[in-house]
Amino acid sequence: MYYYISGDLVLAEPNIAVIDAGGVGYQMTISGNTLGKLAGKSGDKVKLYTHLAVREDAMELFGFATQEELSAFRMLISVSGVGAKSAVSILSLMSPERFAAAVMSGDAKAIAKAQGIGGKTAARVILELKDKIGKEITSDSMGEMVADNAMPTQSNNLNEAANALMVLGYTRAEAAYALKGADPKADLEVLIKSALAKLMK
Repeated sequence: MYYYISGDLVLAEPNIAVIDAGGVGYQMTISGNTLGKLAGKSGDKVKLYTHLAVREDAMELFGFATQEELSAFRMLISVSGVGAKSAVSILSLMSPERFAAAVMSGDAKAIAKAQGIGGKTAARVILELKDKIGKEITSDSMGEMVADNAMPTQSNNLNEAANALMVLGYTRAEAAYALKGADPKADLEVLIKSALAKLMK
């Protein structure tokens, strides 16, 4: 319903942000990650990408500083047993880049550190999201991407970084473009951050 809301930041505190857009104050549930990016911007014009959750008894608007964080949130709530509050808890603990890297490297312990997230839930997040990404990539389409974009197949880090970018909502083609020429020996999180910087230019 709302793609983003842009306006004056009226309030930003743990879990909540309020933006005045056209005389209407929109209250949004936010992550710690987004709160950090809103720090010191009270009264300034800001933009938050949104997700509207509709339940039988209520509607709740969630706001995110970046499209990548919104995509990570939507990926998380697609996992069975992970609700919106749990997803926000995970994204309060780690940046979208760190979350995507944790999924692709199988780091369930990092995800399980989030408030209200146990080891079993963290393992399920990794299993289901890896499976979801895997279904989107056929060997034929992967071959085409490598041929078209010259993305090395010998580097596990590059492949994991490409998959992590897909967790953040990018297509395989966009991931291949962003990682073209990247150092295959670089740390996974570094690869993801540099690829995102390239995609945002």
